[in-house]
Amino acid sequence: MRTMISFSIPIDEGNEAIRSGSMGSILQGYLDQVKPEAAYFTTDDNGRRSGFFVVDMKEPADMVRLAEPLFLNLNAQVTFRPVMTPADVMAGAGSMQAARARN
Repeated sequence: MRTMISFSIPIDEGNEAIRSGSMGSILQGYLDQVKPEAAYFTTDDNGRRSGFFVVDMKEPADMVRLAEPLFLNLNAQVTFRPVMTPADVMAGAGSMQAARARN
């Protein structure tokens, strides 16, 4: 299932990773291991370093493999959300019509 991983790094841990020079290698190692379909980096609403990765999660147990490096290396807050492409939405259009008919 296509899943968006959102992560946010606490200020102190992010600053330490920058100061120590490890931030780049941590993120590059993660990208090399996970091979996301897409990766974006930004800040969250609280000004913390954050980002999004879109991955294909084969089973729920993949959450451990995908989250632990971010937890362990950056003390990051991590969330998982299933996401759809426009083609996925269109494929589900029949379900939307059926739901509308029931309501």
